[in-house]
Amino acid sequence: MNTLNNRFAVYFVLALALLLRLLAISARPLWYDEAFSVLFAEKGPQAILAGTLGSDEAASEEHPLLYYTLLWGWMKVLGETPPAVRSFSVLCGVGIVYLAYLLGRQLFDKRFGLTVAGITAISPFQIHYAQEARMYALMTFLLLGATCALWMGMRGGGWGWWLLFGVSAALGQYTHNLAAFYLLPLALTPLWMKDWRSSKAVVLSGLGALLLYAPWLMRLPAQFAKIQGNFWIERPSPSRLIATLLSFVVDLPVPEGWLPLALFVTFSIVALALWQTWLAWRRRREGLRWGLWLFYLAFAPPVFLFLFSQWQPIFIERALLPSGVIFVAWLGWAFSWTKMPEAIRTLAFLLLVVGMLLGNYHHVSYTGFPYGPYAALDAYLARYASGEDVILHSNKLTLLPMVYYGRDLPQRYLADPPGSGADTLAPATQEVLGLIADPNPEAAVGESRRVWFVIFERAIEEYRDLGYSAHPHLEWLNSRFILEKISNWGDLLLYVYVKK
Repeated sequence: MNTLNNRFAVYFVLALALLLRLLAISARPLWYDEAFSVLFAEKGPQAILAGTLGSDEAASEEHPLLYYTLLWGWMKVLGETPPAVRSFSVLCGVGIVYLAYLLGRQLFDKRFGLTVAGITAISPFQIHYAQEARMYALMTFLLLGATCALWMGMRGGGWGWWLLFGVSAALGQYTHNLAAFYLLPLALTPLWMKDWRSSKAVVLSGLGALLLYAPWLMRLPAQFAKIQGNFWIERPSPSRLIATLLSFVVDLPVPEGWLPLALFVTFSIVALALWQTWLAWRRRREGLRWGLWLFYLAFAPPVFLFLFSQWQPIFIERALLPSGVIFVAWLGWAFSWTKMPEAIRTLAFLLLVVGMLLGNYHHVSYTGFPYGPYAALDAYLARYASGEDVILHSNKLTLLPMVYYGRDLPQRYLADPPGSGADTLAPATQEVLGLIADPNPEAAVGESRRVWFVIFERAIEEYRDLGYSAHPHLEWLNSRFILEKISNWGDLLLYVYVKK
């Protein structure tokens, strides 16, 4: 492939990546996590620091500062509309595709780089989080940058690459605490390759990264105490590793009726790649060393995070986005560098594309929980609720998106049960947001004669599954008010109560 054709191919893949990440970017409203990102970041760096660290020994917002600070600057330029706040992640997502190309080109050749970049460009797992106003695309970009820098350093590229490795690692940690579960296996690369010169360089670069990260590192015990005290994640079962593989190929969730096809596609692809990896190891194929490295970086971080989560549950698939890119690179190597028969190679790539198209279709068309018609409901309430009424949310999941879409509409919400896994919005963060939760319905309602109550239908079903006859908030309202009407807004329910 000559230079001109290769450059055109790279531009084409990047344009495709940009198009897919912009496609339907406004089709869904901002959900709770995204609304939190915007409402928190808009307060500015000083408030972000206060809301993250809190005023006591316990941490508040559990994620580090970098993403929120960069988003604050981004919004200063582009504004706070959904496309504007999501476009920062889109930019990072396109950068991820380019780094995937660079890594593939460095490992093998330009054609392989284009293969890895092309698959990454259409990956529903990567597209999903490149369309969210959250920190995961930025984290993936920084950790892939660290991966490329480490590889170049190991190939004798000079201390500039080791410096870049250390800086990228530190910035990755400043983006998300779980970046460590990718960085530690990455830093161990020279050891299992018995590259002692690079091992020394990694140690020095790692010390530099720790020095840069030291101001935040001192706060990690308090943040970890917060996670230990109350966090919504459950201890993962082995099925979560299968779910991770599904995420890498088709992304989750998928409709229940599609699950057998998604499992077939995923297991078929992984089985073929494992078989080819085994054959390459037995026959010592060309490029085996780096193919095994890709296999290691694709699977070591998920296994590491899974094992750690047996002690402290923190397993979330989206924290494994960097391994998702490396997984794609491993598939590309297994299918194209291990002398796989042409017919089987074609079938493998076809299955991969089918799985990813399946995931992308569902991603674009999905409008269920935790999304909802927040802007339309805000407009309805602004029209029909009087100034003496109370608009009350069962919890923060519906409040924050509706505050984002209806800044001038007075709304209240009820605190999560203290110490529960849902109790993640700390008092210091509530103060920064200017959104203080009411401890109970009585405190929220006061003497008001009409209450507009917003709740996810899913929340009611969860209580029914636990054996309760009614949701406790609804039970309290039913005992003191007359239910006037109920209306459905997607997965949201709006109850209108009047005083008895």
